Amino acid sequence: MISPLWIFGYGSLIWKADFPFIEKTSGYIKSYVRRFYQCSVDHRGTSAKPGRVVTLIPTNDTEAKVWGVAYRISSENEESVLRHLDHREKGGYEQVNLKFYPVDKLRSVMNSFDCITYFASERNQYFAGEADINTIARQVVQCSGISGTNKEYVYKLAESMRNIAPIVEDSHLFALEAAVRNLDNS
Repeated sequence: MISPLWIFGYGSLIWKADFPFIEKTSGYIKSYVRRFYQCSVDHRGTSAKPGRVVTLIPTNDTEAKVWGVAYRISSENEESVLRHLDHREKGGYEQVNLKFYPVDKLRSVMNSFDCITYFASERNQYFAGEADINTIARQVVQCSGISGTNKEYVYKLAESMRNIAPIVEDSHLFALEAAVRNLDNS
């Protein structure tokens, strides 16, 4: 296991860290993109109407970055936090070890470190895959689950990314947010 244990959040873990942590820092991982390619049949949808949530998609683009937040977990809480996240991130997600690049308030990259995150691979039964932004948006506006509406998830993630990395353009996320708002307001 990674020591100290750091957990990287790139979706709802950014605004809903429902576990104890001793430090939180913003930054990014490399060689991945964030995409709404995973179905949610519990948190943001149901089995009858699955919502869409984010996962990480590997890319050969070494300049690609996914921004998010890393949480340092105390040694006495490592096992309970991992058990909690294993349950929370059910529905096709699995653990992966990645390198995290923290960024300070002046946007300087500090020393990288190893972290754990959860991602949904193409092999899982809930992987929806690529679709047109408008198709995903139509799915999002119709869905809700035990954690709230799917559109709330999109809005909170977009807002969180603007707070964490205001100069970074997450084109997939922001295009989906705009499409969802357009449908939501019509």
